[in-house]
Amino acid sequence: MSLAPHFARVAVEELDMSIDSTHPYTLDVKASDRTAGLFEWSIRRHGKLIQRSDRFQRSEDGARKDGEKAIERQFADAMSAR
Repeated sequence: MSLAPHFARVAVEELDMSIDSTHPYTLDVKASDRTAGLFEWSIRRHGKLIQRSDRFQRSEDGARKDGEKAIERQFADAMSAR
């Protein structure tokens, strides 16, 4: 029995950030294609993949939280580069 990939684009409201504060980044959370019951995330900037999870999470919520932390690091890196 295989799980159909479940894609959940994280809504900006769920990130507790405004639209302006997440642009140009997008966080995608989905069920793993390789391991049933686990989840992974990816971050895109202007639609181009820039980072993806290197570890699976046991829940969609856990993957979302881990991805949010990664977006925060992306923002911090972008701000320090200025």
